[in-house]
Amino acid sequence: MIRLPLALSSVCIASLLTVASVANAQTAAAPAAADAGRLHAADQAFVADATKGVSTQRDAARIATARSTDRDVKAFAERVSTDNAKISDALRAASPRGVDVPKNDPDAAVLASINNLRGADFDKTYIEQVALAGEQKTLAAFQAEIASGRDEQLKAAATKALPTIQEHYAMAQDLAKRKHLATSAQ
Repeated sequence: MIRLPLALSSVCIASLLTVASVANAQTAAAPAAADAGRLHAADQAFVADATKGVSTQRDAARIATARSTDRDVKAFAERVSTDNAKISDALRAASPRGVDVPKNDPDAAVLASINNLRGADFDKTYIEQVALAGEQKTLAAFQAEIASGRDEQLKAAATKALPTIQEHYAMAQDLAKRKHLATSAQ
């Protein structure tokens, strides 16, 4: 049997206890880190709804710049596409670590509804379904986050983006009025 001096034995035992306590602390911290990635239901709904709304608006605007022959519709679409790319980046940056924010999650049904249209049919459908109804849904998602969200960074991002989305909706209403369409979403 090997005999160690008492001081060396004490150091070894202290080292083992330290390693054991660090391992225990790391194990206890793992669930806490997992909880940090979870969001309150209102914040989760906002991330999903806002991402879908913003990316749908952006992708539909890209289609509009290619398919519409109306310069007012194209101008509106270009503005929405540019602004929503920035809003999308801000949402990803504001999301807590560990929260998956899709880069592009458009509503495929909305895009499909305009994808094969051209000319006046395209413009009418784009204005009614995307510009008015879509912006109204997106606006509601951002307002709900501001009112009931719990994550401060997400609320701040929603608050910062809200004036732009409100402006998009007002522009959509004006565009609908100029094109003699109903100015509220159905």
